Amino acid sequence: MGGFFGATCHRDCVLDVFFGVDYHSHLGTSRGGMLFYDQERGWHRQIHNIENSPFRTKFENDLAEFCGNAGIGCISDTDPQPLLVRSHLGLYGITTVGCINNADELIREYFSDHGHQFMAMSSGKVNATELTAALINQKDNLVDGILHAQDVIKGSMTILILTDQGEIIAARDKLGRLPVLVGKNDSGHCVSFESFAYHKLGYDNAYELGPREIVKITPDGYETISPAGKDMKICAFLWTYYGYPNSNYEGQNVEVMRYRNGEIMARDEVLHGRLPKVDSVAGVPDSGVPHAIGYANRSGKPLSRPFVKYTPTWPRSFMPKNQEVRHQVAKMKQIPVPELIQGKKLLFVDDSIVRGTQLQETVDFLYDSGAEEVHMRSACPPIMYSCKYLNFSRGNSDMDLLARRVVQELEGDEGQEHLEEYADANTERGQCMLKAICEKFGFDSLGYQSLEGMLEAIGVDPERVCTYCWTGKE
Repeated sequence: MGGFFGATCHRDCVLDVFFGVDYHSHLGTSRGGMLFYDQERGWHRQIHNIENSPFRTKFENDLAEFCGNAGIGCISDTDPQPLLVRSHLGLYGITTVGCINNADELIREYFSDHGHQFMAMSSGKVNATELTAALINQKDNLVDGILHAQDVIKGSMTILILTDQGEIIAARDKLGRLPVLVGKNDSGHCVSFESFAYHKLGYDNAYELGPREIVKITPDGYETISPAGKDMKICAFLWTYYGYPNSNYEGQNVEVMRYRNGEIMARDEVLHGRLPKVDSVAGVPDSGVPHAIGYANRSGKPLSRPFVKYTPTWPRSFMPKNQEVRHQVAKMKQIPVPELIQGKKLLFVDDSIVRGTQLQETVDFLYDSGAEEVHMRSACPPIMYSCKYLNFSRGNSDMDLLARRVVQELEGDEGQEHLEEYADANTERGQCMLKAICEKFGFDSLGYQSLEGMLEAIGVDPERVCTYCWTGKE
């Protein structure tokens, strides 16, 4: 994934950008960067690796060197950015969030002649932000260039550009899969992925961009310079997983949605007679907890916290690159409360089950701590397709996904033709998949939220929500 924040003010905005970007640290674990423009001193940029240290600690020593009334910054899960680009369109800074699935094709089509080159990253791949800038530079102005880039990119691309006039040009991706919000205060304006980031900095809500919309932001205001499109496919995982609890997207609060989602799960399980007899309901920390609160409230089962996560030294369990180290870190973080586990029948709610890499450790950990039964619930349907828009749930193959692997184990290639049935717990195939996963991991029962239930909880027109991870339909 990734996140971004920018500000343009009648005063120095360095601290606003610093804290605004830091508040997006939950969205990425690879690189962090900030870029400022000062009319007297010019451009100032810094990028740091944040794989093993938080954004804030990496940039605190840089603050004294930064100055400027306009700046942008990002948390990136992949590419080093923001970049500073010189072209016939002038000198500008750029940062992006999204993914390009046809990068090699674009390079061959637009840049295969002599005289074009890209700086390769250590993986050998081209920086997606650099490629986006090169596509923008194909046109005679930034607006036409942004629209061109978004049209030819297969995937998704949200863009922030900082000009040497102290203006920020913000472009929401073509189908609005991610939010772009504008805030305002007495000294200027900001642009952000997460609304709470600017609320904490004293900015009020000013505007939410529509899909494909491009807005120019100055200290004195904002204006639409390319209108919004009609179609939207905002990512459902904003609410179920990676959105921060106090954020709002399309008018729907994340934490409220998660409570509602848990309530709907429990309501439907009671309706179908699937609610197990358990001593308590718990959330898998951290994002599973609000879903569990809703589930407990509706089911009438008490809420408990039978294990907690120790996070001061490893705030994100997937930060280490080595899979073995990741598993060990995840194991070390789980601290049991034996009095709430021993001899208990427990139901856990997690935000999602993607690859299942940590499920076995969690179940073994609970049984080793004395649990009598362990029941698992996922706050979203079985994930059947790797995301091709936002780098979420991506892998080398769809077979990296737990549900797809189990389908293959059950029925081979034939099963891949019946994924919709497998995703529905009311079908024979759906029940077979649930039983197979339970046997594989040692659950006493397993349940997934239905697609309809999740969309009901989100509260946005289902036609405007992206559900590709579950349905494979664009």
